[in-house]
Amino acid sequence: MLLIRNIGTLQTPVGSFKHGGEKQGENIKLHNAAILVEDGIIKAITSDGALPEGADKAEIVVDAQGRLVTPGLVDCHTHMVFGGYRQGEIPLKLRGAGYLDILKAGGGILDTVGKTRAATEDELFAKSMAFLNEMIHLGVTTVESKSGYGLDLENELKQLRVNQRLNKAHKMDVVSTFLGAHAIPEEYKGRADEYIDMLCNEVLPAVKEQGLADFVDVFCEDSVFDVAQSRKMLKAGQKLGLRARIHADEIEEIGGAVLSGEVGAVSAEHLIATGEKGMASMAKGGVIADLLPATSFYLNKTFAPARRMIELGIPVAIASDFNPGSCPSLNLQLAMSMGYIKYRMTPEEVLSAVTINAACSCGLEDKIGTLEEGKQADIVIWNAPDMEMLVYRFGSNMAGTVIKKGEVVL
Repeated sequence: MLLIRNIGTLQTPVGSFKHGGEKQGENIKLHNAAILVEDGIIKAITSDGALPEGADKAEIVVDAQGRLVTPGLVDCHTHMVFGGYRQGEIPLKLRGAGYLDILKAGGGILDTVGKTRAATEDELFAKSMAFLNEMIHLGVTTVESKSGYGLDLENELKQLRVNQRLNKAHKMDVVSTFLGAHAIPEEYKGRADEYIDMLCNEVLPAVKEQGLADFVDVFCEDSVFDVAQSRKMLKAGQKLGLRARIHADEIEEIGGAVLSGEVGAVSAEHLIATGEKGMASMAKGGVIADLLPATSFYLNKTFAPARRMIELGIPVAIASDFNPGSCPSLNLQLAMSMGYIKYRMTPEEVLSAVTINAACSCGLEDKIGTLEEGKQADIVIWNAPDMEMLVYRFGSNMAGTVIKKGEVVL
């Protein structure tokens, strides 16, 4: 057994459900608290100096030294399995080239596709393991990882196999998403409908048969996939039992957020350009807004209307969007600080965004996302006294001790 004692403030959302509207900011705060963990599961939580029954039998005792303790962070949107990097695009951007301009010229995602296709599965696995090691040192204990840099049967399955291997080999939980509809590959240039048909008829069945993904995703965007193509992709995945996610309204508002509500997607992601119609559809459909503030920063774009979403009752999650092009940062703590400053979210709302709402986005809300009896013991002891300090100190790694499934890993 593991005992964590002398917790200054234990702060956590409560319950295994999406926290939207007023509930977005509902956290409990226990002072002078303790947590008893057995077999990787939280057995008891006490406060006001009391120790849980059985605490004297704990083989491992961790002194939190009066610091803040929260659930482990959940990064619910990443593209961490990729070949190469894209630092060479920065001079183009400084000269005024936009994201879609670079993509149309064969760069961007397509550049990474070439490098990912050229990489072996073992090379991608080793590279991604290093990313996970960096993430867990930042307090992230669960991560969602998308494919989308293969864009053909062989290489999409290769990326997804890496996700599967990572989930087995690393202490972190890795949730796998199939994003074959991330861009139109060169061999299908001008034939987007045919490419979607190939994904639906050939790749999706293989993904399902081999058990390589939990979710299906699509990049619904100008010059990529339109609403009709995106709907077809998501419906095909849902028919096979995959839950839907959607990259929506990142650059242009073409109807992705509206579609998310219509198809009952678990989440719509990015949402920089989303307007009232899209948000109304999301609210009606119970869609989680996975917001990616570091991408807005890196692309020099406006920030998603998080406060309006919260007003409408849409559950908001915050993720890193770690990828080699539009957000080469996996620092979820930095994204949290941006949520505080740029989205004007309270520290309590930010905590719900990177714990329970992110867990719901990954389909793991019954297992992680809160500190409660019966939940998996994914816990972070921060080098901070409270959430206000944690989101205030942007750019610094504030994680002190990280516990995954009841094991002290940092």
